[in-house]
Amino acid sequence: MGLDKNTAVVVTVSDGVSAGVREDGSGDALETILTDVGFAVGRRLVPDEMDQIVEAIRESAGDAGLILTTGGTGFGPRDVTPEATASILEREAPGLVHVMISKGLESTPMAALTRARAGDLSGSLVINLPGSPKAATESLEAIIDLLPHALQLLSGDTQHD
Repeated sequence: MGLDKNTAVVVTVSDGVSAGVREDGSGDALETILTDVGFAVGRRLVPDEMDQIVEAIRESAGDAGLILTTGGTGFGPRDVTPEATASILEREAPGLVHVMISKGLESTPMAALTRARAGDLSGSLVINLPGSPKAATESLEAIIDLLPHALQLLSGDTQHD
């Protein structure tokens, strides 16, 4: 298929959502934001299982320019999204996480508890977002203006005007 920097995949990591007992409010909210700024959006649902998170990210990498996970970034015993993500990232992008945390701290001190990771894999930008719809949308909105340039650089276009 090949990398498409105008395509995004939202991977919702949640035992409840993947089992069909809870609504995917975060995934729906993220899809709306991404669609509004011109991304074609695919969706995946996985439980809080390391191997399934890794598989969902890997299967999307190299095709979608942007992969957003939502959920599993806190201190809960089943929150393993950052570990799954870190295990496959080629390079980390801690500045994106820093921007998201800084913005989140304007709303709540709980933003400091995130363990999110961001970086690239096979030319795709992978970013962990929190699981609550409010925190996920605030985090994405904090970095949304950075994404076109980041995706441009990842695609190999490193010329500066």
